[in-house]
Amino acid sequence: MTCMTWPAAMPDKNIKQIQRLAAPLRAQVLDGLRGAIIDGRLAPGARLTERELTEMMGVSRTVIREALRQLETEGLIANVPNKGPVVRALSLAEAKDLYTIRAVLEGLAARLFVQHAGDADIKRLAQALDVVVGAYERGDAQEVLETKNRFYEVLFEAAGSETLSSMLGTLHARIWRWRALGLSHPQRSATRSKESIKGLRAMLAAIRKRDADAAEALTREEAQGAAAEVMRLIELLDMNAK
Repeated sequence: MTCMTWPAAMPDKNIKQIQRLAAPLRAQVLDGLRGAIIDGRLAPGARLTERELTEMMGVSRTVIREALRQLETEGLIANVPNKGPVVRALSLAEAKDLYTIRAVLEGLAARLFVQHAGDADIKRLAQALDVVVGAYERGDAQEVLETKNRFYEVLFEAAGSETLSSMLGTLHARIWRWRALGLSHPQRSATRSKESIKGLRAMLAAIRKRDADAAEALTREEAQGAAAEVMRLIELLDMNAK
């Protein structure tokens, strides 16, 4: 199994104390830990002890425990015997598997969108795509990731299947690190951004024509293009690590 590895990061240097906001405390803790894992502040192999996280984030062990359980469900951490929760490594084999599933499920979402969405939903999707294009033009990888998440949220919501939306939400959480890698790596393909914009616009055009077959096929192609770029970068990182 091929994995990307980084030097282990210590949690007490990478996690900020939670500010008491209007959002539920558990959600704040979960977002904070997930973000630290996704952007590499918590490297693969880093241990996540309840006591340290409680002290750092200023919340109860119960809240930390609930957040860790959710992160394990999302595949971002694993419980290792005699060590406890640790950040999982990025496996090339797992990435291929997840991206294959992503292509199928997102293609189905596009098909269901065509079948169930109204004109207002299509307008919202078009507006979300305009925001994505703007983010690409500004070259901000984090903004691109966030705006593409919103684009897909609109697609999933109007597909009319809560089960599919939930499955895709979990899947996206598990591949978030790979998506971030594909968007921010210094050796990212110079043509990938233009290819992605072209693919998303073609997908929207098919949806506007109410062509479910084309919408599904184009959505799968976009996911497969993203997968190819991520696989290339993971292999490159693995070669450089040897």
